[in-house]
Amino acid sequence: MAIAYRQQIDDDTEFALWRIEETADDLYKQLQLDETEKAYTKKLSKSKRYLHWLGTRVLLRKMLGTDDYIDAKVDSHGKPYLVSLPYHISLSHSFDYAAVMISKTSPVGIDIEQIKEKVERIATKFMRPEELAFIEEERKIQHLYVCWCAKEAVYKCYGQKEVSFADNITLHPFTFQHHDVLDAKLHKGEVNIDYEVGYLQYEDYMIGYVKG
Repeated sequence: MAIAYRQQIDDDTEFALWRIEETADDLYKQLQLDETEKAYTKKLSKSKRYLHWLGTRVLLRKMLGTDDYIDAKVDSHGKPYLVSLPYHISLSHSFDYAAVMISKTSPVGIDIEQIKEKVERIATKFMRPEELAFIEEERKIQHLYVCWCAKEAVYKCYGQKEVSFADNITLHPFTFQHHDVLDAKLHKGEVNIDYEVGYLQYEDYMIGYVKG
C-alpha cells in the first residue's frame, strides 16, 4: 500500500492521504514507538480508532522519509507537534483514510470527512445564517462539508481550544468546486486572522487544508 494522494502546497508545505488497507499488525510493524506510545496502543481496541492512530503515524513517517524514531507529542490544546524535527504537522482520519499535512515554515491544519447526508442536520450548529445563505441547494451536502472541513482545518491550524465554529470562524461566500480555495477569518477577542483554505473532494471524502 502506498500514498493514495499527495499535493504540494508550496516549497515547504504538503499534505497526503493514505488509504488504510493494512491490518493493525502490519501498520504497527512499520513504526518505532517508545514505551509510552506502546502502552497507549495497548489501551486502544483493535478498531478503526486504533487503525487510524497507526495509519496517521505511518503516513507521517513516509512523508518525512525517515526510518528513525519520530517523537510526536500532543500539547495542552490537543495539537500534535514534533519534538526534534523542524516541521509543523496536522493529522486527520475518516473511515478508510488517514491524512497528514506538514510544513517547515508555518502552522497547518487538515481535516478529512466522509461525505454523508447527516451534515445537513447539524448545519446550524457550525454555520452562521449568512453562511447558510450562500449554500447551493443542488449541491448542499458537498457545499456544507467544504464549510465543515474548512472550519475544522482553521481550528486545527490556530491550535487553541474554546473556539466556536459558528461564532469565531467565518467563511466568505464561495461557490462549490471539486478543488478550490476559499477565504476564512478567525475572530475571537483581539485575535483576527485571515486564512486562505484549500479544499478537495476525493472520491466520497472532503478534505480541507490550510497553512497559517
